[in-house]
Amino acid sequence: MTSLTTLAPEALLFDMDGTLVDSTVVVERTWRRFARRHGLDAERILATAHGRRTGETVAGYAPAGVDAAAETARLVAEEVEDVDGIVAVPGAPELLAALPRDRWAVVTSAGRELTHRRMTAAGLPLPPLLISADDVTEGKPSPEGYLAAAAALDVLPAAAIVFEDAEAGLRAAAAAQSPAVVVGAHRGPATEGCLRVRDLRDVTVAGTDGGALRLTLRHSEPTSRI
Repeated sequence: MTSLTTLAPEALLFDMDGTLVDSTVVVERTWRRFARRHGLDAERILATAHGRRTGETVAGYAPAGVDAAAETARLVAEEVEDVDGIVAVPGAPELLAALPRDRWAVVTSAGRELTHRRMTAAGLPLPPLLISADDVTEGKPSPEGYLAAAAALDVLPAAAIVFEDAEAGLRAAAAAQSPAVVVGAHRGPATEGCLRVRDLRDVTVAGTDGGALRLTLRHSEPTSRI
């Protein structure tokens, strides 16, 4: 069953991978290569890597004796070069085109260069404000990135809606006290009470009303209201 909800946020904060950009094939290729190099369980890595900075995942799984910094640099370089199969999440181009440029930002666990590469490969505009892995001291689930984006847009975190598809990002939004909308099928503790959209085709910008946007969400989990 789907429902319609109208929201009036002052800003929208987007994760990138899985929310605006479908980079699943690249992410899986990258981490499977890493797993093969070190004799690791690729499925276990993939189950926890999404939404986290590359270096944090490497540090969590690299065997003793592996130079984690060098391995991280190698993985990031591979990801920057590999854009085969990257596409926009359905509805992302239309939604971003409808938003005033001073009302949205991308907060991602990818680095700045990788973000630009993937957004461009997916045919999406570069964000007017980007908080990347290079801009924070702690990655998601720390709220640092979302708090920095809200401050830069001059809005309270509670007045900005976060669009996320991964547990780490949803936990970051909750810690920032920003309401979150789940994009896609992920289910976990952090999705409880959140509205969920199939993809960004279910998000429509009706215009602006004073200092707020007017959004309509077609969602599948009307368990709470933002």
